[in-house]
Amino acid sequence: MTQPQDPLGVTDGGSPGRPLRVETHGLDVIGDAERKGAPSTLFWPWFGANVSVLGLSYGAFAFGFGISFWQALAAGVLGIVVSFLLCGFVAVAGKRGSAPTMVLSRAAYGVRGNRLPSVVSWMLTVGWETVLIALATMATATVLSRLGWGGGTGTEVVALTVVAVLTVTGGVMGFGLIMRLQTAITVITGVLTVVYVGLVAGHVHWSTVSAVPAGSAQEFIGALVFMMTGFGLGWVNAAADYSRYLPRSSSGRGVIGWTTFGASVAPLLLLVFGLLLAGSSQTLSKAIAADPIGALTTILPTWFLVPFAVVAVLGLVGGAVLDIYSSGLALLSAGLPVPRHLAAFLDGLLMIAGSVYIVFFAGDFLGQFMGFLTTLGVPIAAWCGIMLADLALRRRDYDEGDLYRPHGRYGDILPAPLVLTLGATAVGWGLVTNTAAGWLTWQGYLLAPLGLGGKTGSWAHANLGVLAALVLAFLGTLLTGRGRVRAQEERMPSPASDEGVLSA
Repeated sequence: MTQPQDPLGVTDGGSPGRPLRVETHGLDVIGDAERKGAPSTLFWPWFGANVSVLGLSYGAFAFGFGISFWQALAAGVLGIVVSFLLCGFVAVAGKRGSAPTMVLSRAAYGVRGNRLPSVVSWMLTVGWETVLIALATMATATVLSRLGWGGGTGTEVVALTVVAVLTVTGGVMGFGLIMRLQTAITVITGVLTVVYVGLVAGHVHWSTVSAVPAGSAQEFIGALVFMMTGFGLGWVNAAADYSRYLPRSSSGRGVIGWTTFGASVAPLLLLVFGLLLAGSSQTLSKAIAADPIGALTTILPTWFLVPFAVVAVLGLVGGAVLDIYSSGLALLSAGLPVPRHLAAFLDGLLMIAGSVYIVFFAGDFLGQFMGFLTTLGVPIAAWCGIMLADLALRRRDYDEGDLYRPHGRYGDILPAPLVLTLGATAVGWGLVTNTAAGWLTWQGYLLAPLGLGGKTGSWAHANLGVLAALVLAFLGTLLTGRGRVRAQEERMPSPASDEGVLSA
């Protein structure tokens, strides 16, 4: 009897109709026979990964910069849409090269030279999955405590175990299970989030929100950059990991549009309501800084606490699953010679250890979170600038064989992009400050020499370094990379054999 086809058209990366199993693909190229679907299918993983109620908490984060509702709304809309548009551009590389993002990046850095941005990408994705799982754990413990079903360390241990198992399972199983999970998460969390908004709408007081005073241009820029790093720049290094399963003939505009739309629509709606809630209550706004998800339960009726826990956990797990999948790929690209599922499992262990620290030992969540985002946001912005400029210079699809050959057209270690990345990162770190995170007080060393008021001046928290790294790396690559790309594309196609292929 013929097996029924998967209604989503996804499996483990094998032929349609196969039962779901652990994905065997790692850094290898996805063959044309396995590439299927349309750009519109990208909506599901991107929406499911960003529909988390954490988006509501960004309202309080934005007000923390000392700006008004309208300023926060403008910063949020620009930051979310522009940063996810960058993801859309990078996603085009996936359908042009059918390899993971951090393998396609080898065309700009060289096969082994790309290990530096791969390590940074791995650190960022592991950090994000750790943050999301910690938030899911704290939210679950808060809900159970309010219901009288437990509380304290024991409840947090159980909650951490459950969400960690869900996340690691999804990451280890791979693309097929992730696509199915994200579709279910999209529907469930979408419906329950609408119910949440309806239940707490009475806590919005427009007169209070509209009375929040406006901030300076520097404070607005700081909020804008924070939104960019908290949303799209946190995903840009994984943006091609899912579009690589699309046929080569897929519309580039469709890939950009569906990636940007799918990723942006939920955060935009959640941000607006989050701003209204946080602006209506200083008490709630301060509570969100300590427990971004759990604080949102304090204004809920008791009967909806369990559904809220479901929507909170599923939304956060949805993002963490994509992160752990991509972090495993980044770890392989950095040179670890293990199968993809084992790399994802190892990342899961690190994720659990980091979550334990955040949940049980870290006292100031928001300060550490902002420090993490801006610190790793700078080198990722530099990488993004180089990747986007390199992609813009190309007129042909990638030679997939040479992405794995140190002596192929893309070279082994290319000094220019590495120096540009390090230089842009050094400038970027000199223009950001993280006073809330004690281990990052060394940053901001260029603010005084450049006449920007030093670490206590008006530009101290504008986080200009993220934008500076992005622009410097992009323009530097456009100016210096044209000849390199032209020489690469003039070479004959690589041989079909595995001669000279890098093993990891």
